[in-house]
Amino acid sequence: MSTSQKMSRRNFIQGVAFAGAAGILSPSLNRAMGYESPNERPVFATIGLRNQGWAITNKSTKFADFAALADVDENVLGANVEKLVKKQDKKPDAYKDYRKVLDRQDIDAVMIATPDHWHTKIAVEAMLAGKDVYCEKPLTLTIDEGKLIEKMVKQTGRVFQVGTMQRSESGQRFLQAIALIRDGRIGKVQKVTCGINGMEGSPKIPEAEVPEGLDYEFWLGPAPKVAYRALPEMREGYGGGVPLYSNCHYSFRNWHEYSGGKLTDWGAHHVDIACWALGATDTGPSKISPVSYELPVEYKDGFPVVNDQYNAATSFRIKVDMPEDVEMIITSEGDNGILFEGTKGRFFVNRGKIVGAPVEALKDNPLPDGAIEAVYGGKVSENHTANFIEGMKSRKQPISDVWSHNRMLEICHLSNISMRLGRDLNWDPKKREIVGDDQANSFLSRENRKGYEINM
Repeated sequence: MSTSQKMSRRNFIQGVAFAGAAGILSPSLNRAMGYESPNERPVFATIGLRNQGWAITNKSTKFADFAALADVDENVLGANVEKLVKKQDKKPDAYKDYRKVLDRQDIDAVMIATPDHWHTKIAVEAMLAGKDVYCEKPLTLTIDEGKLIEKMVKQTGRVFQVGTMQRSESGQRFLQAIALIRDGRIGKVQKVTCGINGMEGSPKIPEAEVPEGLDYEFWLGPAPKVAYRALPEMREGYGGGVPLYSNCHYSFRNWHEYSGGKLTDWGAHHVDIACWALGATDTGPSKISPVSYELPVEYKDGFPVVNDQYNAATSFRIKVDMPEDVEMIITSEGDNGILFEGTKGRFFVNRGKIVGAPVEALKDNPLPDGAIEAVYGGKVSENHTANFIEGMKSRKQPISDVWSHNRMLEICHLSNISMRLGRDLNWDPKKREIVGDDQANSFLSRENRKGYEINM
């Protein structure tokens, strides 16, 4: 691509502004968005390619050209390069080190799908390098990381989409749920229950030889230095097969060193919708109470005493005191989905259904015209990436912005802290700190391992 073509595309993305960050799908999406030729399509790169990394790359080739891919596992990297060649008929450059992606001046935006403990470092450095960012949920490992990302979005002026796709893709039922609540169909909301399922613990996982092609030191990155652990039994269907039990690959979600278990995995979806429906995306809870829970290993002072088993909660029932005297329950029991209860009725919604008397009543008393669009802020996009690119054009934050995401994710992080310490936590949503509990406040941040500090 010539220099003039690069400047044309970059000027187009950064200079065109018009109202609204949605309403972008049409029979010819590229024309509707102004991309009349391949040279005007934004240039992307993906960092972290297993599972969801390929999923978001694959769907985004409809709207963007991918110039580079990065992953610390050379087997995953090579396999995804070949898959992408088939999708876009052009081979992307391949890197183990994501920093080489950020050095590229021709890349407009990065998509981040690494394990959670890498998100903040890469996202901050990408923004400082002039890239817009799409980052998979959960956005952060700690609450203070969220504050830093918010600060850098403001400082750099970058557009930042969080990959909570229930707000767009497969989100029509959730948008309808919010519209029902806003239209008063269940009266005043009194209780909302988020069912996010539990997880199983693990057997003891022994130290093992690092798989060939994986740079495990770089995979750990900001996390503490520990030995690689795995059992030989394989979990198929996840990027070619990975160990069923390990402290890496797919299972990173089950370790507090790298993630937050079900609370940040599925909680990042359903607690988000619940907060959106309650109008609580710019505030927070006042109290978190661990009613009942089970941790798979023994804890002392909030830390697991063993390092050879999963350590995130396997079952739980958390009570959250929300504004306007609304009670939120986050539970591993029952159906996966959200139950809204109000003074005039109740209904249940998940990715497969929305049911209840208020929903049935829509046959005779439909929602007002434009009610769904009013929730979304414009015409609803059927694709999260398309919404992100529209934000890149308008320089407006997309539907899943960092501020609303961090506010709801604070509930999930606080729930984990409450279980790790075994006590209620009182939260100040204005100061964004735990009231009168220095030990609990120490869990709001985590120091990166030496050599993996955020470069600012």
